[in-house]
Amino acid sequence: MTTNGVLTEDTLDWFAQDTTGNVWYFGENTHELADSLITTIDGTFMAGVDGAQPGIIMEAHPAIGDFYRQEFDLDNAEDFAEVVGLSDAVTVPYGTFTNCLNTRETTPLEPDLFEHKFYFAGVGNVLATDETTGARTELIQVKTGQ
Repeated sequence: MTTNGVLTEDTLDWFAQDTTGNVWYFGENTHELADSLITTIDGTFMAGVDGAQPGIIMEAHPAIGDFYRQEFDLDNAEDFAEVVGLSDAVTVPYGTFTNCLNTRETTPLEPDLFEHKFYFAGVGNVLATDETTGARTELIQVKTGQ
């Protein structure tokens, strides 16, 4: 993630799709940065290590009102999502996407934080918005291959 053109977070996430189409989230290695130096790795977890468990990022067959755990690492990573839209349209620097899954995400670790994330089939997360501030994290490019 960049803020005003400066790299402020560098994250590697681990996802896998099961045979029924659910996309699972198995962890992340995250670094928050200031002046190109790592300031924290809070939120880093790996399913199966020290009790951390995977969760679902995108259901294969979402329905409005579905509520589910996205990740679980006690006191570190405890995100939940609720499906609030199935056909939303969004425009980001990479393009316009229609029929996006819209989830409202929260965590008991930050009870005042609510984000909407928009997912497009075959691409994944294309937009995240902070419900309070309106701040947007937008897809700018897709790299293929290695």
